[in-house]
Amino acid sequence: MSNILISNDDGIFSLGVRTLANTLAQAGHQVTVVCPDRERSATGHGLTLHQPIRAKEEVDSVFDDNVVAWSCSGTPADCVKFALSAVLKTRPDFVCSGINHGPNLGTDVLYSGTVSAAMEGVLEGIPSVAFSLASFTNFEFQPAADFALKLLTKLAKISYPQPPLLSVNIPPVKTSEIAGVLVTRQGLRRYIEKFEKRLDPRGKSYYWLEGEIIEDIEQPGDLNLPPHILTDVQAIRDRFITITPLQYNLTDATIVKHLYSQEFFNGQLTIDN
Repeated sequence: MSNILISNDDGIFSLGVRTLANTLAQAGHQVTVVCPDRERSATGHGLTLHQPIRAKEEVDSVFDDNVVAWSCSGTPADCVKFALSAVLKTRPDFVCSGINHGPNLGTDVLYSGTVSAAMEGVLEGIPSVAFSLASFTNFEFQPAADFALKLLTKLAKISYPQPPLLSVNIPPVKTSEIAGVLVTRQGLRRYIEKFEKRLDPRGKSYYWLEGEIIEDIEQPGDLNLPPHILTDVQAIRDRFITITPLQYNLTDATIVKHLYSQEFFNGQLTIDN
C-alpha cells in the first residue's frame, strides 16, 4: 500500500477531499491530508511570503479515523510545501489534489489551485495527480474517488522516465455511464469575460468578474503528438475520464527554434548594434 499526501483548493472540510481521503484510507493506504482552512480556488501557484502560515491538526475531523488531517492558512501550494517539510516523517509515494468541485480543463490549469498543489509535488520529484469532478452542481464524488483508487494502484506498478503530473477530470455521471478513460492533451477553454460594476451599501463601486465559457474552439494539435489524441475539453464532453499529463517547464520549443532561425535572434547581434 502507498503513502499518500492529499491537498486541495476547496478547503479542509470540502466533500471532495473527504471522499477521496476516506476511500483511499479504507482501501489500506496511509493517508495524510493537508488542506487550506478555507476555499482557495483559482489561486494558481501563489505562495504566502509576507505573513505567517498557521496550521493545526484536525483531531475532531470529518475524516476516517486512519486519516491524519491538518488545516493550513496558506494556499494549496503552501499546504504541500508545509506537509513535505513539517508534517510528514517519510516521503510520500504520491501527492494527490482534489477531488476538486468543478472541472480543470484546457487553460483552466493555469489558474487552478488544485493543479498547482499537485505540481508542487512533482517539483519535489513525487508522482502527482490532480483530480476534478467536471461539474459545479453535481455532488456525487464517489465515482471519481473509486477511479482515483484504481488509477493510483495502476500508477504504483508503472515506471516513468520522470515523475508524472497528471490532471484527471471525471465526468459528472454514474460509473455505468462513463464512456471510458482516455489519455488526452490540454485543450483550449476560453471565456467571454466581463466585469460587472456594482455598488456596495455605502455607494462605493466594486467589480465582479463573470463570463461565459467558450469550449468549441479548434486548437491545433501538438506537432509531437498523434493527431487522433483528443483534447481534455473534447473528451469530457463525450463522458470520458480524461488523463492529461502536464509539465511545469513552459518553454515553447517551436518558438525557440523559430527565433534561432532568424538572423536577429541567432546570437550574432549584440545589444549595442
